Amino acid sequence: MRDKQWLLGLLIASLMLWLIGLGNLPLRDWDEGTYAIVAREIYRHGNWLYPTLQGDPFLLKPPLMQWLIAICYHIGGVQEFTTRFPGAFLTALGVPLLYLIGRLVFLENLPALFSALVYLTLLPVVRHGRLAMLDGMTISFFLLLLFCALKSREYKKYALGIGFCLGLITLTKGMLVLVLAGIAGLFIIANKQLAILKNPFLWIGMLLGNFPAVTWYFAQYQHYGDTFLQVHFQSQAFDRLGKAVEGNSGPVWYYLLEVLKYGFPWLLFLPGGLYLSWKNRDTAWGCLTLIGTIVYFAIVSLMGTKLPWYIMPVYPFLALAIGANLSCIWQKNEFRTKFLTGFFGFLVIVGLAGCVYFSMFDKQPLLIIMSIVLAITMGITAWLINQHNRKFIPVLFAGMYLVLGLLMNSKSWIWELNEKFPVVPVATLIKNNVPAGTQIYNSFPDSRPSLDFYCDCQVIPTSIADLQDRFSHQSYLLVDHNSLRKMNLKQSKIIGEAKGFNLIAIN
Repeated sequence: MRDKQWLLGLLIASLMLWLIGLGNLPLRDWDEGTYAIVAREIYRHGNWLYPTLQGDPFLLKPPLMQWLIAICYHIGGVQEFTTRFPGAFLTALGVPLLYLIGRLVFLENLPALFSALVYLTLLPVVRHGRLAMLDGMTISFFLLLLFCALKSREYKKYALGIGFCLGLITLTKGMLVLVLAGIAGLFIIANKQLAILKNPFLWIGMLLGNFPAVTWYFAQYQHYGDTFLQVHFQSQAFDRLGKAVEGNSGPVWYYLLEVLKYGFPWLLFLPGGLYLSWKNRDTAWGCLTLIGTIVYFAIVSLMGTKLPWYIMPVYPFLALAIGANLSCIWQKNEFRTKFLTGFFGFLVIVGLAGCVYFSMFDKQPLLIIMSIVLAITMGITAWLINQHNRKFIPVLFAGMYLVLGLLMNSKSWIWELNEKFPVVPVATLIKNNVPAGTQIYNSFPDSRPSLDFYCDCQVIPTSIADLQDRFSHQSYLLVDHNSLRKMNLKQSKIIGEAKGFNLIAIN
């Protein structure tokens, strides 16, 4: 009964954190805008089997996320909340799933609970999991796979779920299934569960669970031929292993820096957790943590293409290690008082500095309150640690949950939106004056899928020379002020202006 109460509590807490303020900000480039356009075309035209992007075949990713978004569009209309809901909801389920895995590998409640709470309050997990991206839901399917693998030792029918989860991962993230299946396979070997290979439910699940994915891939190949293989497998998968696709490169230690940047405060307890994992490497939780962390971290670090969200699947393993360390601290009441007191004291200063900054330069009340809550949480934590009081752990969990809740309800949780011009005002100008589906030539050098989504047109980046020479009659241009001064546009009419861009009609 106690397990069910914790499970329900974790589910409610995760859903609240992942769904609060989910639709309060515009969609982000690239994935969010792209998947939203694909889902809207499925919603409008019913092209479920052969999705399109601006009318062209969409061959980059499998369609499960786009299918789910399209279903949400049918239920709740085309908007930000319905776009993000499928990914956010499924990612939130990863918190109780990690708790269930923890109960099976730790064989006790406390480290399982602490691991789930760490995962719940990790900034990258929450923030990326709320976006209409593939990584969060892929992790949840993988956690469900691990749960089924562990549970099948006692109840053989759970092995059915392994195949279904592999199929779901394949329909979500494509070739990533090979990496995650490899990690699961290594864990099964290390955990001495090879008897699962004799379980008929495993093979029935493999057959039934992967049938939809195999069918979809076969249908794409039949319809598009070698073009599908080249785009989906070569460009989107294998090329990323050896070279930097679209300029997304970085050093081998790129992902180590990502974890260091966004892993605090829990990162302080990771070295001790990994040490405990090594000491207990002959246990289920120890070998799972080490295999998942080392294998996945090594693979993504050696890849040529580097993107921040590629590291996401490592966080459940880090959460298990940190949860084990926090449980050990709670039970033994032994920890490095001076170091932790000093570091959390420093975080108090960070919180106060944030309060001053937001009060002066970004006057959002929620962010000011968030900074105050952060400073108070870190202050109480530092004081309790200095008193050698283990209750700093629940204080830290509660404080981080409140901080993340305030951040996610603010207008700043997608901070990448500030890197380029705001799309909604520009899209509104276009939508009010240009027929849907029209091609618009833009002086901005980069493509903006989110702009395409909101204006319901195709906005094409074009050089100044091409803007002046290549447009046809009755074309539309979107030109910034600086570019407009350099151009000689005859027989043109400025329809309107928004955020530094002029919408121009060529007669």
